[in-house]
Amino acid sequence: MNLWDVLRSEVALSTVLGGAYLAILCLLVPFGLHRMRLIWLRFTRRRPAVAAEWKGDLPFVTVQLPVYNEATVVERLIDAACELDYPRERLEVQVLDDSDDETVELAAARVSRWKSDGVDIRHLRRRGRDGFKAGALAAGEKVANGDFLLVLDADFLPPKNLVRRLLSPFAEPDVGAVQAAWGHLDADQSWLTRAQALFLDAHFAIEHEARYRSGLFFNFNGSAGMWRRRCVGDAGGWQADTLTEDLDLSYRAQLAGWRFVYLDDVRVPAELPDRMRALELQQERWAQGGIQTARKLLPGLWRRSLPLAVKLEATAHLLGHAVHPLTLALGVALAAFGFSGSAGELLPAWVHVAALGLATVPFVSFYAVAARLRGVGPTASVRRVLEAMILGLGLGVPLAGAVLRGLTRTGTGFRRTPKRGAAERRRYAATSDPVALAVRGSLGLLLAGAVANLVAAGMLAATPFTGLFAAGYVAATRESVRRDPVDHE
Repeated sequence: MNLWDVLRSEVALSTVLGGAYLAILCLLVPFGLHRMRLIWLRFTRRRPAVAAEWKGDLPFVTVQLPVYNEATVVERLIDAACELDYPRERLEVQVLDDSDDETVELAAARVSRWKSDGVDIRHLRRRGRDGFKAGALAAGEKVANGDFLLVLDADFLPPKNLVRRLLSPFAEPDVGAVQAAWGHLDADQSWLTRAQALFLDAHFAIEHEARYRSGLFFNFNGSAGMWRRRCVGDAGGWQADTLTEDLDLSYRAQLAGWRFVYLDDVRVPAELPDRMRALELQQERWAQGGIQTARKLLPGLWRRSLPLAVKLEATAHLLGHAVHPLTLALGVALAAFGFSGSAGELLPAWVHVAALGLATVPFVSFYAVAARLRGVGPTASVRRVLEAMILGLGLGVPLAGAVLRGLTRTGTGFRRTPKRGAAERRRYAATSDPVALAVRGSLGLLLAGAVANLVAAGMLAATPFTGLFAAGYVAATRESVRRDPVDHE
């Protein structure tokens, strides 16, 4: 091969890489614009009026506590549920226990203690875990006495007035579910928990609030929400054909004509995963389940006579996790492009600056607004937004895989999120996926090398965007290989 062929092949490669880079950016733009639209809706729409209080005799309420191997948190969960401020003669507590470890004995002892104190509480055990959480909730619903069902996951600590706060909007007969915002028990523990807290704050303070104010579909979040029992049955009940049974039932209920209410001023704190693999298990479940729910419900939703705005937002919501394979592909393109000798000639500086703006400004704005809505100061907001961006990018490898599993019917089963709880020793630990760890670590090294190459080549305009991706993969890899001296399976 002569010199001309070498030069031509290099330019051809750079052209392909540059084209892929720009194409992926174009595909990401709608996701960013959707974030900006949610911000706009959040501040330009008024909250719908809802009933301020329940009138008449208080209804019977069933509190459902689905647990599976939750030894570190099950006792405080049962205590919190039994201490709810609601007449005991109108309240029952169901401990829906599918555990196969010491959780069973701990829960049984706690249930016995509260039962002797006059609380209507039952420890319900199934022969198997058919349907996982959806199956447990469905089994509990069959024997529940309540007209309303409050669901609390194992890592939540409800305020004592939660039942009364969530009950009020049900005074309107078309309300099928009421969702509270999630708070955080350990948001300031590390950069990992701070970033997660901002993710959730943005979801509730902007996404939920915008959709609720605009009359668009939004979802029950699996915990810290209450259902009208008749709504659950009318929508077809809990189903286990997706990993996000909460999202699935939410959309089926709203398609059946039920209205949902979101109360942003009611906060229920919960534990955030404090290790990368625990977080990955949670996020993989949500990503895979979200895509499964989209495949299940979107075709029928588009055939329904609904406002176009509802259909478009439902599509954007249910397919939102598709952003993960795109950001992973962009990271690969950036790594390859950063080592391309003619990258600077192919794409001028303004293209890199525009790419940085189009792909990051909407997401930075989204998280910055959420931080301010939750009362975070300007300096802390800058740090938290950067941490959230880094974590979001670092999760790209496992979440891209989860999205592909949701698309191809090769999904995994329901895998619980390990929780630290209040125990002195960690009883549950999650082992990192070696393949995902290797891919993420390799990509982090390649992106770091690409940054160094771009700086050496004088292509400074391309370094901030590439550097952000490098930081995400390097930081996530570092968290994945962390060892806690008290961890054990």
